[in-house]
Amino acid sequence: MLEGLQIERATTKKVKPEESKLGFGNYYTDHMFIMNYEEGKGWFNPRVIPYQPIVLDPAAKVFHYGQTIFEGLKAYRTKDGRVLLFRPEKNFLRMNRSNERLSVPELDPNKAVEALKQLIQVDQDWIPSEEGNSLYIRPYVIATQAQLGVAPSTEYMFIIIMSPVGAYYPEGVNPVKIYVESDYVRSVKGGVGEAKTAGNYAAGLKAQELAKDKGYTQVLWLDGVHRKYIEEVGSMNVFFKIGGVIHTPALSGSILDGITRNSIIHLLRHWGYEVEERAIEIGELYEASKQGKLEEAFGTGTAAVISPIGELNWQDEVLVINNGKTGELSQKLYDTLTGIQKGELEDPFGWMVQAAVFDSQLAK
Repeated sequence: MLEGLQIERATTKKVKPEESKLGFGNYYTDHMFIMNYEEGKGWFNPRVIPYQPIVLDPAAKVFHYGQTIFEGLKAYRTKDGRVLLFRPEKNFLRMNRSNERLSVPELDPNKAVEALKQLIQVDQDWIPSEEGNSLYIRPYVIATQAQLGVAPSTEYMFIIIMSPVGAYYPEGVNPVKIYVESDYVRSVKGGVGEAKTAGNYAAGLKAQELAKDKGYTQVLWLDGVHRKYIEEVGSMNVFFKIGGVIHTPALSGSILDGITRNSIIHLLRHWGYEVEERAIEIGELYEASKQGKLEEAFGTGTAAVISPIGELNWQDEVLVINNGKTGELSQKLYDTLTGIQKGELEDPFGWMVQAAVFDSQLAK
C-alpha cells in the first residue's frame, strides 16, 4: 500500500447504471483519490475518500491562469477475474512532461500507479464486464493557491476519479466522419500542444461545435503555420494506409504523444508493416485517393482505442475512404489491442499491469 495512504469508505453506495446505457463519462464511482502539494513540503496526505465536490477558493490559480493537467487511461476486467491496466506508467510519465511545461511539480510515477491501484481495489465492483466497456480513469492536477499574481502556484491537488464507460463515439467501432479545420488554430510548435492540458481542448471546442453542425463527429487539425500539414483529431492521433505503408504525423511539438499511438506503431512494426512518422500534407491524401492508393484511415486514443475514419471534409471537398467501411487493418488492430487489454490475447510487449484480483463479494 502507498505509504501514509488513508482510506475512508463511503457509507452508502450509488446505484450502478445498466451497462447498455453507460455512454462515456456520465457516471462516477463511489470513491476518489486526492493528494496535496505545498511548496517546501512536497506531495503529502494521500487519501481515498467518498466521491464528493471539491471546495476551492475563488482566487485559486486554476481558475485564472489555467494550470491544470490531466490524463486518461482504462482498467479492464478479465474473464479469469483479474483487473488490468494498460501501460499506466506511460500516463504518469507523460503527465510529468505536461507538468514540466506548465510549471507544475512532478509526481512520483510509481507512487501514482500505486495510488491508482488502491483506488481500483476499493471501487473494483464498478468495472464493467460487457464487451466494449471498461473503467475510464481520469487523473488530474489543479493549481489551488489563492493568489492573483501571474506566477506558478505554490499549492496543488492531485486527484483521480473513475467512470464506467461504453464506446466514446456513438458510431462505436464503425467509421466516423471527420471535418478538416482550415480556419481555427489549436496549437503551434513551442506552445502547449504536446501537453495534456485543459486549454488545448477548450481551444478546439468552437471548431468541434461547427463541425457537429455540419454532421461531422470530430475535427482534424492542420498545423497552425502553413495550414496544410495534418496534426491530430481532437480526441485521437491519426494514421493513414497509403500503398501498403502506414503513415502518421511525426511528433513535432504541437501534437500529443499518444500512448495508444505509440502502442499501435509497435504492433504494426511487430507485424512487419512499414510505418513512417513524417509531415503529411492534407492535399496528399486527396491525391492518393484519386490514384487509388489511400486504403484506410483510423484514429487511435485511450477513449476510442481504434476508430476507423470513413470520410473527411476539407474545404467542402468530401473524401470517402474505403467506401465508408471499416478496413481490414483497422479491425485487426482493434481486435488485437482490445484482446491484449482484456487479457484474452498474448501480451508480447509486457504492456498490461495487474491492479487487483476481482472480488465477487464486492459486487453484491
